[in-house]
Amino acid sequence: MAKTSETVIILGAGQAGGQCAASLRRSGFEGRIILVGEEPHPPYQRPPLSKTYLSGEIDGSRLWLQPPETWTEQGVELRLSSRAKRIDPDRKLVVFSNGREDTYTHLVIATGSRVRPLPVPGAELDGVRYLRSIADVDKLKADVQPGKRIAIIGGGYIGLEAASVASKLGATPIVIEAMDRLLARVAVPEVSDFYRQAHEARGISIRLDAQVAALKPKAGLLSRGKTVTRVELNTGEKIACDSVLVGIGVMPNQELAAACGLDTGNGILVDDQCRTRDPSIFAIGDCAEQHNWLTDTRLRLESVPNALDQAKRAAAAICAAPAPKPEVPWFWSDQFDLKLQTAGLIGAQDTTITRAGDAETPRSFFHLADGVLIAADCINDPQSFMAAKLMIEKRAKPDPAALADPDVTMKDVMKAALAGAPA
Repeated sequence: MAKTSETVIILGAGQAGGQCAASLRRSGFEGRIILVGEEPHPPYQRPPLSKTYLSGEIDGSRLWLQPPETWTEQGVELRLSSRAKRIDPDRKLVVFSNGREDTYTHLVIATGSRVRPLPVPGAELDGVRYLRSIADVDKLKADVQPGKRIAIIGGGYIGLEAASVASKLGATPIVIEAMDRLLARVAVPEVSDFYRQAHEARGISIRLDAQVAALKPKAGLLSRGKTVTRVELNTGEKIACDSVLVGIGVMPNQELAAACGLDTGNGILVDDQCRTRDPSIFAIGDCAEQHNWLTDTRLRLESVPNALDQAKRAAAAICAAPAPKPEVPWFWSDQFDLKLQTAGLIGAQDTTITRAGDAETPRSFFHLADGVLIAADCINDPQSFMAAKLMIEKRAKPDPAALADPDVTMKDVMKAALAGAPA
């Protein structure tokens, strides 16, 4: 059990940092916990930002990880609108941008990630939006109203979720993707095709293989020339718009760690306990790169379940408690009336099997490598998702014909597969 004289500083008050603080208290840590966040808000959930918060279905108070007063009740010092400037590992000291200094027994870096900026002329114009924080979405809400045209640069999950919300609110979204298919970095072609057809069937205009050459303001002598009014593509096409949303990925906030001598790659390198090369410093969430038990490779996973799992692991290590059991990575996305639940990780698959009936959904895509189920994308199909998650964990080899046949229940597919799975 950690001593009452110990201090844990957590840099980053997102879902990873907030979960780590809460897990420390639940594990019996009685020392000082300082939870530091750059934003003025208490720890909150980010996934609803591009969904129910953007649509106005929920307000800000529904985003909080827990009621703000609970942090005080738990004895967590919540230090908001604060940014760490430097870490001194030798003195176990954090220097903040306002000049304040605090020492730590254990340091947890949960600085997350930041949006990748659009590297084209005009990216600095007014009306060019990103979607990463509450403040970002508060600005974006005015751009997704009836009669507005919003150009969405990036056909990943953020862009598609925002397009679905904008369309439902009466705006006209135009999705612009540089690759030859949607979701190219995170999904197989079968899933990309499904979502392209689904969005186009719902009235979304999509440009593929479309490189943005520049963003332009309104032309003319009377124009102030500061607000974006069109997107120019490398094909010469000009897309008129009232605003632009950029969603072309994120980058890990690892500079603070690198500056103090910690090892970094595509994130801060950590072991299975989320420790860095300095045994008193941990890294968790979007900023951390860790060996993944499922793929046997080092990965940086951008997902809430991964952030929560790593937060619990770091807290367990600090408290000398048993680490939680590794979980199959999983993700989700809500677009229109389509709920995608993904289990596992693609990359090594050699076969993709589609399970679908006559209607648009339920529809699931199962990805196998040498017969072993390694991932599944399930759309409005929670039964297949749950079954796939368990089969992936057990490294089962389901019957491909049964997987593809919607008349065979997923319970029966799973039961047969698990009967032959390794012990």
